[in-house]
Amino acid sequence: MSDLLLRYAIWESRFGPGQLLAGPAGLLCLEFRPARPDAWDRWAHRWLGRDARIVEAGAGAADAIVEQAIAELDEYAAGQLAELRAPLDLRGTPFQQAVWAAVRSVPYGETRSYGQIAAEIGRPRAVRATGAANGANPLSIYIPCHRIIGADGSLRDYGGGLEIKAALLEMESRASQPR
Repeated sequence: MSDLLLRYAIWESRFGPGQLLAGPAGLLCLEFRPARPDAWDRWAHRWLGRDARIVEAGAGAADAIVEQAIAELDEYAAGQLAELRAPLDLRGTPFQQAVWAAVRSVPYGETRSYGQIAAEIGRPRAVRATGAANGANPLSIYIPCHRIIGADGSLRDYGGGLEIKAALLEMESRASQPR
């Protein structure tokens, strides 16, 4: 069996360094927090099988996706791009996929509560499970989990840290205001 070659790159942004992982079908992961050395290997083996290998971006189909994502993320961080279009290769349970689809529908510059997302997917009592699925989101910003807040309007957990979540929401709020 041939290896599935995945590419990674570090993206430097005003929010701190981000790490991207892509395969030939699309982006697989985008994180702000530093990954443990074996974290991506374990993730890739879980969702893609033992033949997945991760190498630094260079040349190949996944590299064009990484380059597109970095260009989009630079524009996004500058407040100039509201809709990210790089192809995604989402891996998750059916429930996670439903939550992520609902989160992706939250417009730029707006927020929703975990309860609103749970209700949107037809599971209004699954607020905690919705929060867990949101927390398992592998594609921060592309699946804008930072737009999901507590029912009381408070900022809740964010993998990149609450400081980055607040900065992302503030940037989107400013950029979405009429000029």
